[in-house]
Amino acid sequence: MSARKTRSVSIIGCGFVADLYMRSFAAHPDIAVTQVYDHDPDRLRAFADHWHLHSVESLARFLGNLPEGSLILNLTNPEAHYEISRSCLEAGHHVYSEKPLAMEMSDAIALHELAAQKGVLLASAPCSVLGETAQTLAKAVREEVAGPVRLIYAELDDGFIPQAPYADWRSESGAPWPAQDEFAVGCTLEHAGYYLTWLIAMFGAVRRVVAASAECLPDKGQSGGTTTPDYASATLFFENGLTARLTCSIVASHDHSLRLFGDRGVLKIKQAWDNEAAVRFHRRFTLRRRLIEHPIGKRVSLSGDTHPKVDRWGAAAMNFALGPAEMLDALAEERPCRLSADFALHLNEVTLAIQNAEADGCAQDMSTRCDPLPPMPWAL
Repeated sequence: MSARKTRSVSIIGCGFVADLYMRSFAAHPDIAVTQVYDHDPDRLRAFADHWHLHSVESLARFLGNLPEGSLILNLTNPEAHYEISRSCLEAGHHVYSEKPLAMEMSDAIALHELAAQKGVLLASAPCSVLGETAQTLAKAVREEVAGPVRLIYAELDDGFIPQAPYADWRSESGAPWPAQDEFAVGCTLEHAGYYLTWLIAMFGAVRRVVAASAECLPDKGQSGGTTTPDYASATLFFENGLTARLTCSIVASHDHSLRLFGDRGVLKIKQAWDNEAAVRFHRRFTLRRRLIEHPIGKRVSLSGDTHPKVDRWGAAAMNFALGPAEMLDALAEERPCRLSADFALHLNEVTLAIQNAEADGCAQDMSTRCDPLPPMPWAL
């Protein structure tokens, strides 16, 4: 078999998460990073030197170096996502954006429309929905391992993060964990997508979001404080009739569990940020007039090879390159990308509806929609 032709991506934004992408690209020898740019010259230099990459000194030079139709990864500060992605799309390039697609829904819609006008791909993180655990779970749902799914509970609680030693958290090239950005953007916009993508991929569009959010820790340990919710809980009503409850916080004890309750038992996952986390089926049965879920779940697995794995770094054992790789594959194979612009836009709307609900709560009907994602070939 001949070696696969090398494909290329370019990166804007060389902060903390960019190192996680570089570790992931190391597992994809057929993908090369051709150039990088960051508005901070010192950060750009440190990142480029560490990974031996070609750096450019301006966004104009960065865009000018690329042939039309190149794939750009927008790994900038969330507040800059819209402006940077717009510049890349206007130049005729495909864009993979870190989450969120945009901080305002009007901006996300504008990006969606611009990508369609230019005839280019637009996708957003997270891409763990393409990972082994998410794909294993989706297959178990399709095959009704637990019977028809009736209700879902999803938890994305990260522990009491303001008391964590995050000042000591550094990426491989020395970038500090962006605490100020993380707290200002909020845990819902940062993390809800890790399970929202899975649920939307499996069950399709959300019809209505009923949510509430609150700021339990007003200053987050930061001078000046923020006014962003650090807790949110939502009930999601899907178009197909399914109901799910999702909770995010940086206050409650760490819990990244996902439970799908079916007629025959429960499908459970303990970790969202591990591409190899076990999917287990806990059979329901009766014993002496009691209804019991078996305490030892049977592991559900896929047969054969899945995708390149990346060793754990910090809290995550995820391959961040799965999204860009899917876009490159879709372009090469001239097929629709699984991480479509419709998928990114719908994810953005659902996430913003949860975060922006505030203390009075709200019921919001979604104006966007998308279809479930086709499974990866190795998960059929």
